[in-house]
Amino acid sequence: MVRIYGIKNCGSVKKALNFLEQNKIPYEFIDFKKTPPNKETLEKWLQSVPLKILFNTKGTTYRKLALKDKNLSEEDIKEYLIKEPNLIKRPVIEASHQIIVGFQEEEYKEFKW
Repeated sequence: MVRIYGIKNCGSVKKALNFLEQNKIPYEFIDFKKTPPNKETLEKWLQSVPLKILFNTKGTTYRKLALKDKNLSEEDIKEYLIKEPNLIKRPVIEASHQIIVGFQEEEYKEFKW
């Protein structure tokens, strides 16, 4: 089963959900607002994806928290990602024991669902 993590009103998440529906790929949606990822989930993702890809430094939450001005260690960043899931680049998709972060239609088309 494909799991997609994100926030319903996020543009990239909407595109990913549309892609999955159009291609009749069954999925389970996990809303960060209702079920934020825990440390174990985050660590599982980080086995497949570098922290710099998961950490969304382009979003409003990153700017609002003024994280650019802080000298954050990897552990600090992980703690922020758990406390503030909006700092995670969306969507995060778990499929076929792999992790996809963000929405890139070409990557989705080539992926073995």
